[in-house]
Amino acid sequence: MTKLFELNDNAAKNHPDEVPCIDFAPGLDAQDYDEKTVAKTLTLAETLDGDSAEVTATFNLFPEGDDSKREMVWSLKKIDGQWKVADITSKTSGWTLSALECLAGQPPE
Repeated sequence: MTKLFELNDNAAKNHPDEVPCIDFAPGLDAQDYDEKTVAKTLTLAETLDGDSAEVTATFNLFPEGDDSKREMVWSLKKIDGQWKVADITSKTSGWTLSALECLAGQPPE
């Protein structure tokens, strides 16, 4: 996942007039949202397995509309005694952040 963010940063730096690889808020699976609605509707469920954990977040982006419902899974790893985000998955849209490609940030072949 770190590699994806590095490629995204390279794409934004080297091609400032183009859309970078990540043009949305990956934690919310959205570009637009209402912060008050997200906070009001947010529910969390967690599972713990040793040094790994998953937190499932369900919420709405806006007060109305079925397409505003989201279910996100945050995968965490305990590293040196601290929990770190290992990956983010949108169950709503069917993607995993670590599996996304960023062709714009890759050096030319």
